[in-house]
Amino acid sequence: MTLQQLEYIVAVDKYRHFVNAAEACGVTQSTLSSMIQKLENELDVQIFDRNSHPTRPTLAGEAIIRQARVTLFNASQLKEMVLSDKEKESGEIRLGIIPTVAPYILPKLFKTIHNSYPQIQLRVSEARTATIIDRLERAEIDMALLTTPLNNNELLEIPIYYERFVAYVSQEDPLFQKTEIESHQLPTERLWLLQEGHCLRNQVLNICEQKSGYSATYEAGSIDTLVKIVDENGGYTIIPELHVGLLHQQQRLNIRPLSNPEPVREISIVVRKDYVRERILNIIATCIRKIIPEHMVNERLKKYAIKL
Repeated sequence: MTLQQLEYIVAVDKYRHFVNAAEACGVTQSTLSSMIQKLENELDVQIFDRNSHPTRPTLAGEAIIRQARVTLFNASQLKEMVLSDKEKESGEIRLGIIPTVAPYILPKLFKTIHNSYPQIQLRVSEARTATIIDRLERAEIDMALLTTPLNNNELLEIPIYYERFVAYVSQEDPLFQKTEIESHQLPTERLWLLQEGHCLRNQVLNICEQKSGYSATYEAGSIDTLVKIVDENGGYTIIPELHVGLLHQQQRLNIRPLSNPEPVREISIVVRKDYVRERILNIIATCIRKIIPEHMVNERLKKYAIKL
């Protein structure tokens, strides 16, 4: 069994086609097929159902491919440990990010990485928390930017910044007359929420002291949509502090701070516990710190580098 064989089965699983997988790996189809066949013979198991179209792994093959991804990830980590400092500032970073963080971080993160670290190739996928955690555990991505804590013993959380929540209130709503709103007094009958599956939805329900079974008349898929719904239909919603910067001047008049208590969410870089690319981790953390207002940044991050 070789790492190359593991790369081949992962490629076939990704492309679900032997020809496309071979092209991606830079080998002929016959070479790729032959190497996979040897691996199947060695393990005495069929990894792929070659009669299905597109090609799909067998039940046993799915488990093997899942472990192959982890093995390849660990192999890349081992290589990283012996690279020079200069080489550590190059390579590919696969980052997962949740939709309620992406709009505030990604545009400037791409620009900062491109200008300051041109040898780093940043690949980002946006998904909900459960999907990202699954991809981290499968070693399909290197790190993620998520709301924490996650209470997952397999993952390491590195808090980067803390973000307050504020209310976005229609000018026709009674709450608009308040200069500040106490969190425990928020009414739920006029509250607009994100769809099920967004971690921000649960955080908002917690702010309003509601159970997770609550359902709104309409549940939007993005914070920007929620804001537009409030503008057109009245009521209010809860948005992260960084979203205020994306509002136009007239909309910012609809913002009301929350208090008693002041709700805050923790945003962390999350990696597997076997992650070793310490320098890359610090580069990403530093770039994000440059994007975030100073008062939001984790105090420890201001003083110390991240140590794994």
